[in-house]
Amino acid sequence: MLRDFVENKHYKFAEEAKDWRDAIRMSCESLEADGTVDANYKEDIIACVEKHGPYIVIMPNVAMPHSQEGATGVNKTAIAFMKLEKPVSFEEGDPEKDAQLFFTLASCNPDQHLNNMMKLSEMLMNEEVVKALADAKTPEDLLKIQETYLD
Repeated sequence: MLRDFVENKHYKFAEEAKDWRDAIRMSCESLEADGTVDANYKEDIIACVEKHGPYIVIMPNVAMPHSQEGATGVNKTAIAFMKLEKPVSFEEGDPEKDAQLFFTLASCNPDQHLNNMMKLSEMLMNEEVVKALADAKTPEDLLKIQETYLD
């Protein structure tokens, strides 16, 4: 999975985002760059979080931005990875709702989407992988994590 991020250029490393909305916009950039999603997709995700709360923070430090299945503006099924050096808060005063690692999902095929979710969940259950991702700074680091823990 990490190899896919690197091969498809679906990754971003950044110092910080000014807030969670900015972080979501940034996390969609690599998917927008190759036409996987249209520019409106990031705003759809933000609207969902504004409506439903920070449901995309799936565990401390990890967010999985996505809109509803079959969202408009999704042209391919894919995942992008983004790491911020400085976590953003999705809910002031609740550090459990801070996120530094972002796995942005785009889905137009339910079976591929489910498969991506399962692979991502398996990967995130490995605490060593999550810790290594939090320390990653380059695409080469992602490949090293893939080889060390996932191959």
